Amino acid sequence: MLTKRQNFLQTIHGGKPDRFVNSYEFLNLFYAIDPITGAAPPFPPIGGESKSLWGVTVRWVEGQPGPMPLHDDAHKVVKDITTWRDVVHAPKTHYPASDWEDGIKKVEAIDRNEQYACLCFFTGVFEQLHYLQGITESLINFYEYPKETHELIDYITEYELAYAEEVTKYLKPDALFHHDDWGSYTTLLLSPDMFREFILPAYKKIYGYYKSHGVEIVVHHCDSYAAPLVPHMIEAGIDVFQGCTSTNNVPKLVKEYGGKISFMGDLDSGILDRPDWSRERIRKEVERACRSNGKHYFIPCLVQGLDLSTFPGVYEAVTEEIDRMSKELF
Repeated sequence: MLTKRQNFLQTIHGGKPDRFVNSYEFLNLFYAIDPITGAAPPFPPIGGESKSLWGVTVRWVEGQPGPMPLHDDAHKVVKDITTWRDVVHAPKTHYPASDWEDGIKKVEAIDRNEQYACLCFFTGVFEQLHYLQGITESLINFYEYPKETHELIDYITEYELAYAEEVTKYLKPDALFHHDDWGSYTTLLLSPDMFREFILPAYKKIYGYYKSHGVEIVVHHCDSYAAPLVPHMIEAGIDVFQGCTSTNNVPKLVKEYGGKISFMGDLDSGILDRPDWSRERIRKEVERACRSNGKHYFIPCLVQGLDLSTFPGVYEAVTEEIDRMSKELF
């Protein structure tokens, strides 16, 4: 029987997997064990608020899967993009080696024969851009203030590169799980051409740096419609598009791009991860996804961006149903 890591590699390389990769099983995810992200306040409790190291206030509204930024006049960080340098200050990235010791011990305890030691990075370039400004203002500024938007993206990218330099030096991850949502359930937020101009160069630098410093696998989370961006994902160095909702027509993507990139998802959390969830609905959707996408270049998974579910029992039920399909189809 292949290890979880071996089975993943056979799956994404079109080899001989002996079962479906079951969601996040091949990744040992870690976050905030380094002094840089560890300095940030934790996610707020449901109903509460917290402020990120970038100065963004987020609130977790009850019934929602996670916290979202507040963009009223009292909380918005960037109110005028032409003066963004006056108000945007990236978090500190340089800490003494002694501050990394606990994190190093935790990562060294990971069995890398079984799983990847996987660094999690949340709030990617595009998200950080609109977290600071508000989504409407951010999208308008791509058109009205392209120069300042490029500059702010460059500043965010430089922070990510500075962070990558430190974390690869001390923690030495061999996989990266990076969040950045680029669309809604049915549409893109940026056209492919605009994405190529503004966002792709940043990710070529970021993912290029990680891959030249020990990271073997880049898993990018984008739980939205993003099918037109898949060629850009490949160019950026993404190995797995995690979060691909069913609106992307995942079987078509697997057929068209399999071998260049793999797809992890096709189990919509909005359909399955809800207060009235049922085993019957989960079983039906897991079977559909597994049968329609096949054994190669596809990992059945809730599109949720972590190895959990919003409502208790959903993630575990999905895991059991994926195992059932492995026994049936392999």
